[in-house]
Amino acid sequence: MYLHLGQDTVVLMKDIIGIFDLETSTISQTTRDTLAAAQKSGRVVNVSMEMPKSFVLCGKGKETKVYITQISSSTLLKRTGFTDEISNL
Repeated sequence: MYLHLGQDTVVLMKDIIGIFDLETSTISQTTRDTLAAAQKSGRVVNVSMEMPKSFVLCGKGKETKVYITQISSSTLLKRTGFTDEISNL
C-alpha cells in the first residue's frame, strides 16, 4: 500500500518509520540536528510548494530519506489507516 505525500510523491507504507509534525518535533535539538544532517547528505526531499507542516521519515535497509510535506501529520496518519486498525482491536 502507498501513502500520498503531496505533489506527485508516494511512498510505500512499509518503508515509513515515522510521521512527525514539524512545529512540535523541531523543538528538540536532536530532531533539528537529525534534519540538518539529512539535508547536508542530500537525503531530504521537499514535496511541498507551500508552508511545510510535517515530515515523513522513510527507510529501506540502511538508506533513509526525509520527505517534507505541506500535509498535516494527522491527515497523513488518517491516510495510513493505522488509527482505524487500533480502534478495531
